[in-house]
Amino acid sequence: MRKNYFAKLVKYMKNVYHIENALNKLTDLRVNHTYDTAQVITLVLLGLLLRIKSFNELNFMIKDNEFSKICPFMQSFAEEFIHLWK
Repeated sequence: MRKNYFAKLVKYMKNVYHIENALNKLTDLRVNHTYDTAQVITLVLLGLLLRIKSFNELNFMIKDNEFSKICPFMQSFAEEFIHLWK
């Protein structure tokens, strides 16, 4: 049920707030970045929605495959993101 609720929440945010359009307009001052600003902000916002307190907790969720149950489409990006922070 939690997965279904999360999917509904993401769909609602896309339809009502047009969040993906706003995220695509974001820029930063990095020169040669691997990931788009929108991808990084999306991961951080998902962390806030899921109440993940730190990147260590996110890393633990990835290792236990708990993150893939909640958000399977972001699993590989989250793994690479955590790997870059180490």
